Amino acid sequence: MSASQPHPRGTGVVDDEPEIITDPSLPPVSLTEEQDERTNRWTWPKIVLWSAIALLGGLAWVMLAIVRGETVNAIWFVFAAVCTYFIGYRFYSKVIERYITRPNDKRATPAEVKQDGKDYVPTDRRVLYGHHFAAIAGAGPLVGPVLAAQMGYLPGTIWIIVGVVLAGAVQDYTVLFFSMRRGGRTIGQMARQELGKIGGSAAIIASLLIMLIIVAILALVVVNALGESPWGVFSVAMTIPIALFMGVYLRFLRPGKVTEVSIIGFVLLLGAIIAGGWVASTEWGVAMFHLDREVIAWGIIVYGFIAAILPVWLLLAPRDYLSTFMKIGVIVMLAGAIILVRPEITVPAVSIFGENGMGPVFAGPLFPFLFVTIACGALSGFHALISSGTTPKLIEKERQTRFIGYGGMLMESFVAIMALVAAISIDQGIYFAMNAPAAVTGGTVEGAVAFVNSLGLTGVNITPEILTNTAAAVGEESVVSRTGGAPTLALGLATIMQQALGGEALMAFWYHFAIMFEALFILTAVDAGTRVARFMLQDTIGAWVPKFRDVSWRPGVWICTAIMVAGWGWILILGVTDPLGGINTFFPLFGIANQLLAAIALAVVLAIVAKRGKSYVKWLWIIALPLAFTAVVTITASMYKIFSPIPAIGYWANHFKYVAARDAGDDALGAPEVVDAVIRNTAVQGTLSIIFVVLTIVVMVVAISVTIKAIRNGGGENTEDAPVASRRYAPAGFIPTAAERELEKKWEPILAEERAAARH
Repeated sequence: MSASQPHPRGTGVVDDEPEIITDPSLPPVSLTEEQDERTNRWTWPKIVLWSAIALLGGLAWVMLAIVRGETVNAIWFVFAAVCTYFIGYRFYSKVIERYITRPNDKRATPAEVKQDGKDYVPTDRRVLYGHHFAAIAGAGPLVGPVLAAQMGYLPGTIWIIVGVVLAGAVQDYTVLFFSMRRGGRTIGQMARQELGKIGGSAAIIASLLIMLIIVAILALVVVNALGESPWGVFSVAMTIPIALFMGVYLRFLRPGKVTEVSIIGFVLLLGAIIAGGWVASTEWGVAMFHLDREVIAWGIIVYGFIAAILPVWLLLAPRDYLSTFMKIGVIVMLAGAIILVRPEITVPAVSIFGENGMGPVFAGPLFPFLFVTIACGALSGFHALISSGTTPKLIEKERQTRFIGYGGMLMESFVAIMALVAAISIDQGIYFAMNAPAAVTGGTVEGAVAFVNSLGLTGVNITPEILTNTAAAVGEESVVSRTGGAPTLALGLATIMQQALGGEALMAFWYHFAIMFEALFILTAVDAGTRVARFMLQDTIGAWVPKFRDVSWRPGVWICTAIMVAGWGWILILGVTDPLGGINTFFPLFGIANQLLAAIALAVVLAIVAKRGKSYVKWLWIIALPLAFTAVVTITASMYKIFSPIPAIGYWANHFKYVAARDAGDDALGAPEVVDAVIRNTAVQGTLSIIFVVLTIVVMVVAISVTIKAIRNGGGENTEDAPVASRRYAPAGFIPTAAERELEKKWEPILAEERAAARH
């Protein structure tokens, strides 16, 4: 292998990065600067196209934010989102690539240098995009926007679309790139390297604890979606053997045949949904798959352990690719149906609950709780764990990080917008009946009707017949208090899709199709998240027992996986058995913890960029802007949850309210076991809130200190791995340019030999 010029690790800054000399006997491993310039040259057709995109996007925003009447057409949400994403990806992410990340395709990635067939595997960018998107796109973009819909459509729409361009996608892209440059190190490992012992230790502890909350809430949404739904349980269970088959097919039977296996997987997936309807109509199907929520929770705990210890190519990557194929297809299909059906949205731009902050779905003022509730749809700390966990160990070429990191997050934001539109397109009375906790509806149709009608909302007057007919239409026993966002999104999707395709006869099919689509979304985040948590814990324990840092040492893998699964599994069981509705009380903590982790990730990136040298300093604002905003939002939200005297908002206020009731022997708040459960859960939530915000503040203070020092010194220590010359090539984006296709043809015989060797 040809070597690069000497580059001792830990010295100098990236401004001094040396020339990398590749093997002259191989075809070029990257395009030349001249080829890039020809591809990016502006032409009149390009100018006209981008002008049209900008004008359409501007018109959509005007219709949503200014020229709104009593109703607004849903197509403007689609146009505003898509046009903004195109502009953000084409221009803003290019600025980040050019001035902050500065990728070099002559440099080998960790997947090439450390290839081991388990965790480090050079993966086709399309498959990896699918894996990455599936891993990051868990419950957040589905649940958060649905819950936030109680505040009206406009604040959430602005944050989801603008926030992702300026914050969420920036974090995902930069963390992925800098982790890849460091051998695929986790965000906790990078924090320890960049911020020293205090900042690094705080980041690692916070990351591990926050990961437990995040994975537990992701799993809780699946439980709520599949609970007592044999159709959903059967269909989702069948995706596991389908994914295993796809993994074996791509690895041994037909390596490299991505399109072929995609078609097979999609056909099998549709078969699983159709078969689920038949199974749910049989006595034996109901007996086997009509499961209590606690049973499903234990099943997910077992699944999380097994999935996290299997080789990444066997279950994780193919399952994620399979689910992504379905996810993106469903979201694009829903967007098309919205344009075709053009549903009118009657929800106000800002609702009464957005103004008073006392909504029945969750309580708290619009600022900051809208932002932490929407969470993953705009900015997610969980993504930093994936972007510094599995994905950087699989990426083929450095320039692919923009497509996978920035582009993957834009697609998640589009999922969030579609979830918001689906939630606000259904009757408001049904929305509140589905999302209010059982504690206030009693879990009955009559209780839900009485509660929703007592809210005094204009134009809302729900009847028992509306709720029973809705449940019958989607093939469920009840839709009352189906919290978690997933059932609401499924109903909204089914309502829109049946108008575009199939009519009311297919309402139940579309509903369960959406349920499986959502459960697939979330389970892929559960298994990927558990694997990343295992990496983090192995590295942490490895500081005292070095053997644990060896990711191929199976006892270490099993022990660390078991510890992390036990942690999030315990919180999951608390949520499933929570009397106040697990998702309603736990999701605010999830949102805050998730955004605090984003603040930690952005703080680490800020320090890394400052250390790269003087030429990077004037671009630090790209990282500092989202860091400052999320720091203010999350610290403010944490203060509310810790110190608010209103029980509906403050964890400790609610905790002491129930403690006082128990001590007084007052059973007005529920039976003794209900009161004890609330006391236990609010104590856990309140304690974790304090720990999370304190650790995050420590990390940010240290990171800012390191950044200022690096700016004064003109740079800092270079902690990137020593560069190694690459010996492979792959295009940067989903669709290769003409120049990339030419170079790809030269490499095809060489890569075919590699695939044949992997097969044997």
